[in-house]
Amino acid sequence: MKHSFSITTDYINDEFKALQAQPEDTEDVMSLLMETAEWLRGQGSSQWNALLKGEDSHNTVEAIQRGDVFVFKKGAEVAGMVILMSQPSAWDVHLWGSKAYAGDGALYLHRLAIRRKYAQSGLGRAILQWSSSGIQFEAKHIVRLDCGADNATLNKFYVHNDYTFLGETDGFSTYEKAVTRLSV
Repeated sequence: MKHSFSITTDYINDEFKALQAQPEDTEDVMSLLMETAEWLRGQGSSQWNALLKGEDSHNTVEAIQRGDVFVFKKGAEVAGMVILMSQPSAWDVHLWGSKAYAGDGALYLHRLAIRRKYAQSGLGRAILQWSSSGIQFEAKHIVRLDCGADNATLNKFYVHNDYTFLGETDGFSTYEKAVTRLSV
């Protein structure tokens, strides 16, 4: 199912082009996710460890086919990515409870990842900001995300990027932020 959206900011940080991922990007996207999972493990985090065992709870390949994955390219290289789901997944319904239903007006953000060589460049922050202001989905007015409640760095990152902490469910912090609409 293709979604009705428009990318309103084509470039972030003046060098990374924002694009909807295409099937030919699948190998690069999966490579980026594995690189990130390996890095997280090296930092002592178990976050995304399932990817290293061949388990992908977000079924990224299908997400690309559905049109839910967006990549940020420098030239031909996929430097970063994010999944923006117009419909809540089973995981989202579990975490968000009665707030999560098909017509809830929310986008669900998952798998924000950047290539390690772009770490400390501000790309992660720029992708996060772009997700609420650089793309417009029809009938969507809020972005929701979650992360491990015990990951102090990531929780601080979301708060510093104007996401509102809403609570904790089963060891996961939940956040949301209003979408910035451009006036026409």
